[in-house]
Amino acid sequence: MIFDLTPEERKAISALKRLAKKWPKSLWLFSASGTLWVMRCGEHGEEVFSGEGYDPDYIVESVDIQNAGGDW
Repeated sequence: MIFDLTPEERKAISALKRLAKKWPKSLWLFSASGTLWVMRCGEHGEEVFSGEGYDPDYIVESVDIQNAGGDW
């Protein structure tokens, strides 16, 4: 499907791509229950797990951008 994007939408996508180029290796993003979480990596740059999933002790912040998890 092809979409005609608004100038605002194009700017937002461009800003996200610029951010991706300078995103620190010490942080990663996790999508859970509609919330986008900024997570700290473990001491070896890994995603940190606890008993049943990702370790919430490594949450740095949440970001209010609509999202969903899963795979195609």
